[in-house]
Amino acid sequence: MNDRFTTHAVENQAPPLAPYDLWASDRALREAVAREGGGWAEGALAAYGPVAGGELMELGFAANENRPRLKAFDRYGHRLDDVEFHPAWHRIMQLNMAHAVHAFGWRNESRAGAHVARAGLSYMAGQVEAGNGCPLTMTYASVPALRHAPELAREWLPRITSTEYDARALPAAQKNGCTIGMGMTEKQGGSDVRANTTRATRLPDGGYKIVGHKWFFSAPQCDAHLVLAYVDAGLTCFLLPRIRPDGSRNAVRIQRL
Repeated sequence: MNDRFTTHAVENQAPPLAPYDLWASDRALREAVAREGGGWAEGALAAYGPVAGGELMELGFAANENRPRLKAFDRYGHRLDDVEFHPAWHRIMQLNMAHAVHAFGWRNESRAGAHVARAGLSYMAGQVEAGNGCPLTMTYASVPALRHAPELAREWLPRITSTEYDARALPAAQKNGCTIGMGMTEKQGGSDVRANTTRATRLPDGGYKIVGHKWFFSAPQCDAHLVLAYVDAGLTCFLLPRIRPDGSRNAVRIQRL
């Protein structure tokens, strides 16, 4: 046989890692969660570990091999500003929200260590597919901000802390579960958001018209975004729904992904 066509065994590479249990195999994580007061949540973490290292791991490869696409217009020329994702990405979001990666701390906040346990879930989720970490962690982080506006909190927090994933472009009131994104950074206003130029003008109906250009508008497919803008009194934060209550699309124009 010609040596040029001879195949040789690969002996210097580790075997494939998945499927495996991210919780049971991580002694340091288990000890850290217990030490910091989240040991009571071991059942939830143990249930998520094999899912993360199994189905979610496989879905992560598929999601990353099929990048999201911007669909700015429909075939009739109407603005959509939608982002299309591979079904694997939606399944990742569905599984992660079912395990409350985005909301475990808030769903159990009366118990000490609830946010420690949620950090453990997020730590495992981050090893699987990083793209969904942004909408999950922003949804989690939106809760304290929304609580500064009690009326908004009463309306939105039940949907934000829901374990139901709903990717449909519908008014939030028609959905049981919602995700929250953020529009903070501008080209001239990165870590120093005081340099932002986006402005908000109050309208007769009590709402606001926001005009500006965000350099990063994270997870544009989320149901609403926390957006920084200036009013006469200074810089403040607004909740900007992607779909208005009447079903029309808000004027969020995506330039590029």
